[in-house]
Amino acid sequence: MSRKSRKQRNVEQAARQQRVRDEAREKRRPSRDDVARMLLWLTIHGIQTRRRDVRAVMKRLRDEVVEGLERQRFSVRESEEVFEELVAKYASGLFPFRPKRHLEPDRSS
Repeated sequence: MSRKSRKQRNVEQAARQQRVRDEAREKRRPSRDDVARMLLWLTIHGIQTRRRDVRAVMKRLRDEVVEGLERQRFSVRESEEVFEELVAKYASGLFPFRPKRHLEPDRSS
């Protein structure tokens, strides 16, 4: 039995990935990125609304996140910048996420 070509493996992988995405959409299953975004928003929002020492806690959280990203070889300065942008976005208190229209029930039935 000969090995499949790279093109054939890629076609099959694309089909598998599409099935996984379709099943997740059907089940309305959040991705790990959806969960991570929500967790980060809840953390930042919670710190902003429930703590008196907001700056100290936020600095500690930033330092820990940036340290973890640095271990993965990301730039410290760029990581700090991205974190600060997210804090500015999430600290407004407004829910920053758009509705997931693709998860709405099918209205054609």
